[in-house]
Amino acid sequence: MILTPRPSHPWHPTALLAVLALWLASVGNAPLWFNLFDLLPDQGVRSGLILAAWWLALAAFTLSVLALCVWPRWLKVAGIVLLIVSTSASYFMVRYGVVIDPTMVANALHTDTREVRDLLSPDMLVFLAAGVLIPGWWWWRQPVRRVGAGRLVMQQGAWALLALLLALVSMWLTFQDLSSTMRNHKSVRYMINPFNTAYAVAKNSMAQATRVAQPLQPIGLDAELMDPPADAAAAPLVVLIVGETARAANFGLSGYARDTTPRLAALRDKGELVYFDQVRSCGTNTQVSVPCMFSDLDRKAFDNRANRENLLDVVQRAGLATLWIDNQSGCKGVCDRIPHTSTTSLNIAGLCGGGECFDEVMLKVLPDQLAGLPAQQRALGTLVVLHQMGSHGPAYSKRTPANFKPFQPECTSTNLQECSPESLRNTYDNTIRYTDHVVAETIQWLQGQSRPVMLIYLSDHGESLGEKGLYLHGMPYTMSPDEQTHVPMLMWMNGAMRSAIRLDQPCLEARAREPASHDHLFHTVLGLTRVRTQAYRAELDLTAACRR
Repeated sequence: MILTPRPSHPWHPTALLAVLALWLASVGNAPLWFNLFDLLPDQGVRSGLILAAWWLALAAFTLSVLALCVWPRWLKVAGIVLLIVSTSASYFMVRYGVVIDPTMVANALHTDTREVRDLLSPDMLVFLAAGVLIPGWWWWRQPVRRVGAGRLVMQQGAWALLALLLALVSMWLTFQDLSSTMRNHKSVRYMINPFNTAYAVAKNSMAQATRVAQPLQPIGLDAELMDPPADAAAAPLVVLIVGETARAANFGLSGYARDTTPRLAALRDKGELVYFDQVRSCGTNTQVSVPCMFSDLDRKAFDNRANRENLLDVVQRAGLATLWIDNQSGCKGVCDRIPHTSTTSLNIAGLCGGGECFDEVMLKVLPDQLAGLPAQQRALGTLVVLHQMGSHGPAYSKRTPANFKPFQPECTSTNLQECSPESLRNTYDNTIRYTDHVVAETIQWLQGQSRPVMLIYLSDHGESLGEKGLYLHGMPYTMSPDEQTHVPMLMWMNGAMRSAIRLDQPCLEARAREPASHDHLFHTVLGLTRVRTQAYRAELDLTAACRR
């Protein structure tokens, strides 16, 4: 490696900012330029000239912002921070095909140590060394000329104005191509480093501040239980399993070519289980989807900034016992006001290790957790939520025990692009096969209960496995692919439960073939638990028309 000699004369602050702007606009935005080059109608001279004009516009605009915002006192630190931000964002855009928007930032901020560990890889360290360590070492060593405050303000203000004018001229010369590209390919706007990250962080921070400042908005204050059970033996138990990153495309019950759900399919063939095959999530990441699916509001009306009660609050207010068991990175605020527990601290042989547990652990602790709920509430009914680790990536191979890996060979790398499509599909399908086992085991446990019992399984969002160059999840909803929003959902109940709610099974099977979404969960659970409130909407209850 050739080391740049220390300059004999100090840099003018604005000149050093210009070097940083050129770096950010070129190397720091490599994913943007590769993506734009592929989007342009021809890859000839004209496309090259258009890209050159856009690069000049971005470099000039970056310089204008830096000249107005970065001053000598914090110039060195600001440069290092910008290198870290742009390189990190570029890495995830290149590696997984994601874009950096407010929901992606929110998801990143709520990532736990297990998820961070899964994302770390030698490739990432090399990427950070090339994008941060080497240029950062050069940047930190450069001496900066002392310039009087008044003079510096005039100079940087002038350069900011000139750079902004140059950016506007460059965009004006290619406006037709620019507007068409931005209109038809909205994801591009979330790839402009470092402005995409700055915008996303600012918007997410404002949303969190708004939420904290708001008082809790109650819903269902009139909630009451209709037709309370005669005794504890007639009190229903409803288990809701929130799946993680399970997409309908790889669910055997959806018609997938591979038999990834053999035990659940057997229950469906017996007429005991109903599968909903046209269900859409209300988000593409856990941070949005989980609060949204428990909300009384539909996807379009739901606002993650609002501090609002949810389904569990209403069910608890009606007098039923509620419980949340988490084998993931938390309930995202949904379970804050009800009894809840996490499995992360457990150390059960064969189920836990390395700081995390397989999903079966929730069934192991369920009986004791239920017994610890107030007996008076349990005598009216119980709603339990099991939050899975499910198919959480990119370390899919860690989600399944050694004896639940029927599809081979597996991809054991977190750098998914290094895996063959076949091995990546095998690893992901193994997680669905294990989910089939976990859900079926929970149903088997429920079958041993003498009271009315039922189970609902619903995934929070889907996953991309390389389709269209995308991996993982978290794309902005308006541009998200089908793989990230089409999710599996199923219902199972014993005869006592069907009799208690007078369910017409053929009617429910017919309804399951029609479109549904996370919007239906709130109202469906209220209907099944017989909780009456003005917040309930019968038209969004998937079982309302089938309860006689």
